Amino acid sequence: MRIASHTSTNRNKQASVDIAVLDDDSDFIQYIEDFLNDEGLYSVRTFTHPDKLFSSCRERVPEIILLDMKMGPFQGQEVLERLQQSHPGVCVIIVTGYPSLEDMRATFKRQVFDYLAKPFSLGQLRQTLKNAIAARGLGRTPQDLVRDRLGHRLKLLRTARNWSLKDTTAQTGISISQLSSIERGAHMPSIESLLALCAAYEVKPSELLASIDF
Repeated sequence: MRIASHTSTNRNKQASVDIAVLDDDSDFIQYIEDFLNDEGLYSVRTFTHPDKLFSSCRERVPEIILLDMKMGPFQGQEVLERLQQSHPGVCVIIVTGYPSLEDMRATFKRQVFDYLAKPFSLGQLRQTLKNAIAARGLGRTPQDLVRDRLGHRLKLLRTARNWSLKDTTAQTGISISQLSSIERGAHMPSIESLLALCAAYEVKPSELLASIDF
């Protein structure tokens, strides 16, 4: 079954988000895979056996895992525990049929991101993934991350001196609008601007870049 594609103005701006799906229902797997591929925002790996998922994770850890909790002989809780032990912080969204409140409470104690009860709409799935991407900062290019981290670090250096943007402009000659854009992560500073900011904040460029894990 193919799902109608949905046009997104952000497709060319957002890197694809790596999603793994584990479910023992092959029809459901195909349905979800078709939908995610047609969205144009995700790279998708699907599995019907936990061991296949674990093996794939050793090669590349997905950014989001859609995990079925009821898979015949396989205990979803055990799969979840093993995933979180091997890959702490991985974003897991539970997908299961007819969950009880007790099950949901126990699962959320394992710090999963969210819980989707079957049957759910594709709109619900789309929104849940959107929420996870926004909350975890997923699907971002390395350039996006560098701009954000550098902008945040420069803002911290400015505020540590109790300088306003106007004060920094007076020290560097960089316009307020440029400084604001750099601090928000909207633009990378030019080499000249970066050197001027480092001189104003009395920090070496190499130290600044090291502080953002660049």
